[in-house]
Amino acid sequence: MADAAKDLASGTVGGAAQLIVGHPFDTIKVKLQSQPAPAPGQQPMYTGAIDAVKKTVAAEGPKGLYKGMGAPLATVAAFNAVLFTVRGQMEGMFRSEPGVPLTISQQFVCGAGAGFAVSFLACPTELIKCRLQAQGALAGASTTGSVVAAVKYGGPMDVARHVLRSEGGARGLFKGLFPTFAREVPGNATMFAAYEGFKRFLAGGSDTSSLGQGSLIMAGGVAGASYWGFVYPTDVVKSVLQVDDYRNPKYAGSMDAFRKILKAEGVKGLYKGFGPAMARSVPANAACFLAYEMTRSSLG
Repeated sequence: MADAAKDLASGTVGGAAQLIVGHPFDTIKVKLQSQPAPAPGQQPMYTGAIDAVKKTVAAEGPKGLYKGMGAPLATVAAFNAVLFTVRGQMEGMFRSEPGVPLTISQQFVCGAGAGFAVSFLACPTELIKCRLQAQGALAGASTTGSVVAAVKYGGPMDVARHVLRSEGGARGLFKGLFPTFAREVPGNATMFAAYEGFKRFLAGGSDTSSLGQGSLIMAGGVAGASYWGFVYPTDVVKSVLQVDDYRNPKYAGSMDAFRKILKAEGVKGLYKGFGPAMARSVPANAACFLAYEMTRSSLG
């Protein structure tokens, strides 16, 4: 089997494992990011991650934590095919001969290239996911406000149809592309470099082939934490843009959203939902990299 096909198969399995483990945390993250600002003197809809979990389960049942999973699940094969295949092909460009380990800086560049390529799939997928995840929190907002509160979506395809019909066609599905680039490029560069670096630390050298499952889980967890720790504010900007009202927008663009969040809520506003994101990143990425490595190894 060709290396690209192995990366495709392994990345698909890894992505599915990541999605199943991490989606409930992601739902809570998006709810916290996109909840309407409270009126003066009033409490926000969700006071924190645990409160968001309780209210989501009370209102929608446990399935509410998996809302919006259809879109990323449907595209997980394509997403991870691009991510791991582009990374693998870029590794081949840097490698002087087969089997020679790359430097950590070369892994950083390969991750950045993979992040750039995958952004074109991540943006529309995440727009659909965020709309579905956030609509419960936004339902109580004023229809003349700055969020998509009046629209009720029946599922991923319903979101896509609505955006294509009412929000500028295909261009509407790529709302938030710039902050998606700003998240995926440095985020994946850091993640893959951290993953390889931590594996080498555990192995005591560049040969990491003897590492066990426990070590791979640890390295994957460190990689996931490094991803979000570096780029989280760009994810907040992306989320608020993607759930902003098309007809009555609150934000004129990425920088405008960044400035308004900073002015209204301070730096902490750029880290809304950071706790669930970090809580998700460690087990989800550990599952992803472990599944990827085990599948890749089984394929030779």
